[in-house]
Amino acid sequence: MRSEQEVNQAIDLYADTVKRICVLHLKNSSDTEDIFQEVFLKYALSSILFESKEHEKAWMIRVTINQCKDFMKSIFRRKTISLEEVVSLSDEQKEDYREVLEAVLTLPQKYKDVVYLYYYEGYSAVEIGEMLGKNVNTIYTLLARSREKLKEKLGGYEIG
Repeated sequence: MRSEQEVNQAIDLYADTVKRICVLHLKNSSDTEDIFQEVFLKYALSSILFESKEHEKAWMIRVTINQCKDFMKSIFRRKTISLEEVVSLSDEQKEDYREVLEAVLTLPQKYKDVVYLYYYEGYSAVEIGEMLGKNVNTIYTLLARSREKLKEKLGGYEIG
């Protein structure tokens, strides 16, 4: 079990990342808050010794993705909000980014994960492969396919 100081420090470091992943998966702010709490509760109760901050961040991302997937499979799942409501959550973003966010949110989940980790978090394909337990070539393929899908959705603009 971790100290309150360690948990607070982790929240300061990873809160934005965890929330963004949850919004991508769940499209609902109240469900995002629930999963956010579960992720940091798991962190507080875990006794894992992390090799580095990057190892800790990768663990947070993996746990968040797993929690979101478990929630989505749950029979207790509540109704989610529409894509338009998700986009309105990010009004502070420029109009150009709204269209890209909307396009990313319409991608199938397997593409959303790699796009988020690659473009928003700055992980390499090798690191993403390790985090998601997939072959690096699979990650490159998913990135290429997601770029093509986004290119179609955005009217031929080049992504990446």
